[in-house]
Amino acid sequence: MELTWTGVLLLLCVLFTLFSSFQMYKKKGQLPPGPTPWPLLGNLLQQDVLPLYKSYKKLIEQYGPIFTVWIGSKPLVVLCGHKVIKNALIDHAEEFGGRNIVPTIQRIFQNHGMATADERNWKEMRHFMISTLKNFGMGKKQMSERVQEEALCLVEEMGSMQGQPFEPKRKCTSAVSNVICAVVFGTRFDYKDQMFTENQKTVESLLELCSNFTGMVYNSFPKIMEYFPGQHTKTFADIEKLCGFIHKKIVLHQKTLDIQEPRDFIDCFLIKVEKEQNSSEGIYTPKGLVKNVYGLFTAVAITTSQALFCTLLTMTKLPHIQAKVQQEIDEMEGANHSPSMEDRLKMPFTNGMIHEAQRYHKMSVENLPWATICDIKFHSYTIPKNMAVVPILCSIHLEPLQWETPEKFSPDHFLDEKGQFRKRDAFMRFSVGKKACPGEALARMELFLFFSSLLQKFTFHLFRDTKDTDVISLYTDFKKKNHYPLIQAIKSSMESCVQ
Repeated sequence: MELTWTGVLLLLCVLFTLFSSFQMYKKKGQLPPGPTPWPLLGNLLQQDVLPLYKSYKKLIEQYGPIFTVWIGSKPLVVLCGHKVIKNALIDHAEEFGGRNIVPTIQRIFQNHGMATADERNWKEMRHFMISTLKNFGMGKKQMSERVQEEALCLVEEMGSMQGQPFEPKRKCTSAVSNVICAVVFGTRFDYKDQMFTENQKTVESLLELCSNFTGMVYNSFPKIMEYFPGQHTKTFADIEKLCGFIHKKIVLHQKTLDIQEPRDFIDCFLIKVEKEQNSSEGIYTPKGLVKNVYGLFTAVAITTSQALFCTLLTMTKLPHIQAKVQQEIDEMEGANHSPSMEDRLKMPFTNGMIHEAQRYHKMSVENLPWATICDIKFHSYTIPKNMAVVPILCSIHLEPLQWETPEKFSPDHFLDEKGQFRKRDAFMRFSVGKKACPGEALARMELFLFFSSLLQKFTFHLFRDTKDTDVISLYTDFKKKNHYPLIQAIKSSMESCVQ
């Protein structure tokens, strides 16, 4: 009897595999060309395909700037190059502006906040988030002063190391997170606060899951993966714990809420909850508030702190550029005047350096696709409705047609012939169109003020030999678990002279 059931199960598995394969290859013939997927697994185990930021150049050579890869049994249309991506995100922004919520994101956000598949709810929440952040100073002098204050705290924290080697990533994340904490909770945290540190690590764990192999496997087989332990299990459990922490903060806000004088983002959302409590739409709910607060930290704080950290790593590898940045800061600010946003236009090389570090940084994006909202004829291909689509932004940032020396790290990419800062259409670190990052203004402000404040006070050195390590390798090294580079922050020459 047991052998009979075993045979039945094996037969069912074979039939399921054959059926899935038939469906995959049927879809494959209707989509842009791409590497041949394996049954059920797609291109998951094919190292010459994933991650896309490593393989897109070879795939373009073989299939052109529009091709299809398979994450398990699910197709993903990939867009590469400035012409194609600009055409999709700007000229056809509406058609490519759909929401594709992958299982990892759905598991955590449960269709709340910005991570909703409902287009109308997404637009409403995005509008609320941007308008509320603006009310609390995003892009204005009020916010600039808040970031400046936190920059002084970060300078003091790094100065307390007295030139000893330390891991800078956590300090950068704490500084950027505190800016969001001030807006969301109305308070900041000490850099040594254990709960504050653990919460940062939890938020980082989601981004790590969304960019690695485990995340792709979970998104391919979510129901099966729920029965297996692994990184995803710990990440989901830690996020639930963090959401509990956020909920406690919200309860405290509810007890002291003054509708006439909202103190922070949570207060503004709670006021909306009160006004909309009889609405059947259910956009503004206490649970939605928890998910929105968590989403803010994920989308704004962690990504910005990673960019700041990478920029500091670049300085350790390119001391001649670091010296030039410090010279510009010294000539403009001296040692006693803290850099402000009004100074950014007067510091073109520093501004160009920050942009160049972002241009040079590659990211994995397979697990965060967009979607088409209708069938669309695009560059001789018919892309069906609800198709997952991902633009490879680094394909623009390293495109020879758009940059003078794309493979070389050079702040001159953002400087004109007079040495003044120039915007580049091919710079899309914050994306463009409907999906442009809502926290872009705040991120730009933080990167400039934190970076210039640190370079004003310190010269950074990597605490190991880097002769055979290029800038790209520095970026990828820090992503390895428990392998964050140590750096030294030595007081700059001008700072030492003043003292």
